Amino acid sequence: MNHESSQSTDQPSNQTNTPSFNQPDTRTDRSFDAIADHFEKKVYGGLKGDIRLAVLRRDIFAYCTQMSQTLGRPLRILDVGAGLAQIAIELATQGHTLVINDISANMLEKAQANAEIVKKDLDIRWYVCPYQELEENLAGNTEKFDLIMCHALLEWLAEPVAVMDFFDKHLTENGALSLCFYNPASFDYRNLIMGNFNLLDNTEYKADNKKSLTPNHPVAKEEVESWLEARHYQTILASGLRVFHDYSPLKRGGHNDPEAVIRMELRYSQLEPYKWLGRYLHILATRQA
Repeated sequence: MNHESSQSTDQPSNQTNTPSFNQPDTRTDRSFDAIADHFEKKVYGGLKGDIRLAVLRRDIFAYCTQMSQTLGRPLRILDVGAGLAQIAIELATQGHTLVINDISANMLEKAQANAEIVKKDLDIRWYVCPYQELEENLAGNTEKFDLIMCHALLEWLAEPVAVMDFFDKHLTENGALSLCFYNPASFDYRNLIMGNFNLLDNTEYKADNKKSLTPNHPVAKEEVESWLEARHYQTILASGLRVFHDYSPLKRGGHNDPEAVIRMELRYSQLEPYKWLGRYLHILATRQA
């Protein structure tokens, strides 16, 4: 799946150095407009991006197929902070109606170029704006969404919990949320493995977010779960993205076979306790009427 001062974000990537998570500073929503090319290369230019998309495709496509069959129609789907919007575009190719949003014009330009490669008419509306301004753009749309996707956005928002009110307003009564977010526990674990104890002891450390794709203010799964519980959502699926790949400094055996890596990532992404080690977590939750 982009938002900055107005709101920004997309999907972050990982780095060996990761930040301390209690920094008193003035926060704004993050946009990747100035580093769109860097973002595309770092996040989706290799196996890490392939793993990410493989897990999200499995989780989301199966659910959308089931929901579409139940409703007897294509789904209305919103992708907030979509970035390059790969999953959203693929859902559009499956016949669903998409609204795709990002604060970054450069990111959505890349996404639109990818959509144009598809040799079929896609039902997509594009909105370049912070999600807070998306409200105004959707004002004339009386239909709510069956699925709202928010991938790698929460960790880049100044007030991440506030986006839940937006979701509640625009989701159908029995709709679903697809939340994918950076896992702060993976920061500790990776740096323990790498021996970066000085970084773990440095409570003042912050990544340079002018170019870094490592979030300084990630939200823990317990926090996200508390938001969902307070609003009466039921988690129906939880997966970890990259539950082992990023923790392997020595590539040996099956690590040298990308297809095998993806196969094993998919296998362990939904198994306890491995899924909670994922660099990102994906939660699919429904709101019961």
